[in-house]
Amino acid sequence: MASLNVSAEELSCPVCCEIFKAPVILSCSHSFCKECLHQFWTTKKTQECPVCRRDSKHDPPVNLALKNLCESFLKERNDCLSSESEEICSLHSEKLKLFCQEDKQPVCLVCINSQKHDNHTFRPIGEAVSSYKEELNISLKSLQENLKHREETKEEFEKTVEHIKSQAEHTERQIKQQFEKLHQFLRDEEEATITALREEEEQKKQMMKEKLEEINTHISALSHSIKDMEEMMNTSDVCFLKKFPVSMERVQISSQPDPQTPSGALIHVPRYLGNLLFRVWKKMQDIVQNTPVILDPNTAHPDLIVSDDLTSVKYSGNKQPLPDNPERFDIYDCVLASEGFSSGTHCWDVEVKESSCWSLGVTTASNRRKGGDFYNNDVWSVRYGQFEQDLERVRVYLDYDRGTVSFSDPLTNTHLHTFTNTFTHTLFPFFYCDSFQSCSSSLRILPFSYY
Repeated sequence: MASLNVSAEELSCPVCCEIFKAPVILSCSHSFCKECLHQFWTTKKTQECPVCRRDSKHDPPVNLALKNLCESFLKERNDCLSSESEEICSLHSEKLKLFCQEDKQPVCLVCINSQKHDNHTFRPIGEAVSSYKEELNISLKSLQENLKHREETKEEFEKTVEHIKSQAEHTERQIKQQFEKLHQFLRDEEEATITALREEEEQKKQMMKEKLEEINTHISALSHSIKDMEEMMNTSDVCFLKKFPVSMERVQISSQPDPQTPSGALIHVPRYLGNLLFRVWKKMQDIVQNTPVILDPNTAHPDLIVSDDLTSVKYSGNKQPLPDNPERFDIYDCVLASEGFSSGTHCWDVEVKESSCWSLGVTTASNRRKGGDFYNNDVWSVRYGQFEQDLERVRVYLDYDRGTVSFSDPLTNTHLHTFTNTFTHTLFPFFYCDSFQSCSSSLRILPFSYY
């Protein structure tokens, strides 16, 4: 800041001769400290200017310009005094010219001969400042690089938050679509079951309707016979005897056994309610698939696109804007299964006919996914071009407890290769998918129905 071109005398109150404090200005243009002016007026018992004796108002306004000027002057003077005091030795009142290497403090020429600094090493302040400034500059650059890295990390975190949101929204849509398929299947099953029930109801009702018509005919015939016999009873003896044989014959005909409710006339309830949920669940297996291995999209290299059902992977050739999370491959175009194995036997078939460049097998959970040394002793795999025959499918059979990973062609039942090892870590199925000459390339894990 530029130095103020003004002296202390010019900024001093005429009454107290000190730098103005809360200066006020009178109508005569003279300025005084507010407190000094009030004390003068109280002593003199008049409201006149202490300098020119002209009458003035009782409450003169603050001289804001003078107030600001005084504050700036005092600040500059204090800064100068502080700077000068910092360059003077507090013990010997000599100028500080040297720097003590042991105490890491500036000292004067008298200090170097004092007992306090026996056998200490001294350097000129200029040299020490230059050396420490260089050290500080290195630290400053490190901090600046650290800040830049933190800002880049922050940006990655913000992108990750957006990706998480996008992932959740996409996954929610897929969940709703999958459940809608199940809901539609259940609605169709419900409608089909109720339709069958209503058809049986109509069939049984029609059968009973026919039985009702039959019994109504019998009732009508009986009613006529009873009426005729009642009338015959009231006829003359000769007429009665003439009609009697015919009437008895009609009685015999009308006295046939009563019709019975037919067998199976009621609704076959168990056909509809018996193990209903179990039967629907068995039918549901026709519309669902169970894949022994599913993929984890959070591990997929950005060049790969994992299908919505997590059973196939396609090489895109275009790097997707995905978070560089620790689980994700960044060099090899690989993706891992979502679940690892640490015991038992496991088998899965992979369709490779749509890929021109592939590799598959198992790897340890701890194998590096960043950098270029993924294929090492922690990988057991086969790849395209390794065998004479053209492969459409490859079956992977892992027997963790026996320490074997076998590969075969399930279409021809041909053994391809077997690795033998002692496994001590969790193993994850992995899939490498690339492309030659920009051809489309994809791998698909087949469901159990293919076995």
